[in-house]
Amino acid sequence: MSIRQVLKQVQKYIPDSWLYQLQTINSTLILRWILNKGSEPLPFSQKSAMVFSPHQDDETFGCGGTIALKREQGVPVSVVFLTDGQGCYGPDYPNKDEIVQIRKQEALQALGTLGVEPSKIHFLDKEDGTLQQLNSEKRQQIIEQLADLIKLYNPEEIYVPHSKDCHKDHEATYVLVKEAIAKAGIQAELLQYPIWMFWRAPLFIMLTPKDIASAYYFSITSVKDKKNEAVNSYSSQLKFLSPNFINRFLEPYEIFFKAKPL
Repeated sequence: MSIRQVLKQVQKYIPDSWLYQLQTINSTLILRWILNKGSEPLPFSQKSAMVFSPHQDDETFGCGGTIALKREQGVPVSVVFLTDGQGCYGPDYPNKDEIVQIRKQEALQALGTLGVEPSKIHFLDKEDGTLQQLNSEKRQQIIEQLADLIKLYNPEEIYVPHSKDCHKDHEATYVLVKEAIAKAGIQAELLQYPIWMFWRAPLFIMLTPKDIASAYYFSITSVKDKKNEAVNSYSSQLKFLSPNFINRFLEPYEIFFKAKPL
């Protein structure tokens, strides 16, 4: 049994109120360690960027400030959403097409606030929650789609969820994008943004000191309000998330981990 499976089993026996407090404490400890001891400042870059987001909101939570700063300076930014986001209300929700449309509109509104043109936003509409279970044919198809988009924009920086982000679609996105980069044959700096990792992974179990050594923090003070406005565009999602989890993304900095392409 993997560490992650053990953690899930343990969490079943912890009351929700206790689990919430533990997750808040854990997230705070990791962030303090990274900000005070385990990371370096990341300078602003004029490099063109491409952001890959498994669901509609991950891009804004993870790197909305970075997107806004680049767009204010006229730096090209494109965004690709891999799934349709239909799973947010659970498998029994009767009108999944409605969810898909709501989440697309929220994404367009959020990215419009951050300065990304609609023509640079792509929705691949893969079924939410399935990216790790794709059969060989569907997997190759999405890698081809991603590689074609990477070749189209030829970005100098690529942003993906962290490889240990404690969410199946997020971790699958990291793997799929790395394979697509290799297939596209381009050279780009690869930066991972954490969404769930700090919240769900106990300190130094999933996130090792070696991982933390690759961490960077990026100041978004000048666009903090713009990012907060973009986050609030995702009203359909915010009601499912705890305030402490949301507040982690409303700070005047963003955390990234550098990774090596294939």
